[in-house]
Amino acid sequence: MGVIALTWGDVLLAVLPLALLTLVFGMQRLGLSRPLLVGAARTFLQLALVGVVLKSVFQHAHPVWTAGFSLVMLATGTYEVARRQTRRFTGGWTPGLAVLGLFTAGFTVTVYALLALVGVDPWWKAQYAIPLLGMILGNTMTGIALGMETLTKTAWTQRAVIENRLALGQSASEAVADLKRESVRVAMTQIVNALAVCGVVSLPGMMTGQILSGSDPQAAVRYQMMIMYLIAAGSGFGTLLTVRLAAGRLLDGRERLRLDRLH
Repeated sequence: MGVIALTWGDVLLAVLPLALLTLVFGMQRLGLSRPLLVGAARTFLQLALVGVVLKSVFQHAHPVWTAGFSLVMLATGTYEVARRQTRRFTGGWTPGLAVLGLFTAGFTVTVYALLALVGVDPWWKAQYAIPLLGMILGNTMTGIALGMETLTKTAWTQRAVIENRLALGQSASEAVADLKRESVRVAMTQIVNALAVCGVVSLPGMMTGQILSGSDPQAAVRYQMMIMYLIAAGSGFGTLLTVRLAAGRLLDGRERLRLDRLH
């Protein structure tokens, strides 16, 4: 049995509960109506465009098209990480750290999955490479954004504590060790919770999509297990790398706290 196709009318019907929620938010003056509407509009436009682009990419299989689409995803993820920061590093360091973390962790984990796990031939086949990269990059982006945000905001609010530790003789690494650990913990909380409830409280999107399309549930489960483990690995390594480098940027070679490097 194939997947039951939805019409554009069905999509518009799906908007009705969201429109009702927006109305309720507006009545309660929560300040969420506009962001929710903008997010819904962006989702519609972006997914509609992606559907057209991916259809063309799949039909004209070539590594250049796959690489080009992947770079667009990387650039968009970098922009989103930088946009979500309350305090950004001067000199373009925030997007620089974001793109390094996303590329190093996200692309490495994705290539590993394509070569060692999925075994698709050719390994850059867009049908597999782009969805896998999208899921891994999206979650890695969230982890990196949360980790950097927690690090910079906490360093700003606890600058007196850090400077006192440095004055008492602690090394730069020791003075911010607790801050780095807390930043990584905050960044990984979401994925750790997702791992804990996966398959019991929630049925993740990839697994649900495969089941709806008629795939064997056990095959869908195996794919979802692989995705969840890869997402956790990508998020973890990306967050660790970015938080470590960002913490180093907050201190100089003379072991001084340099909050002047933050906007």
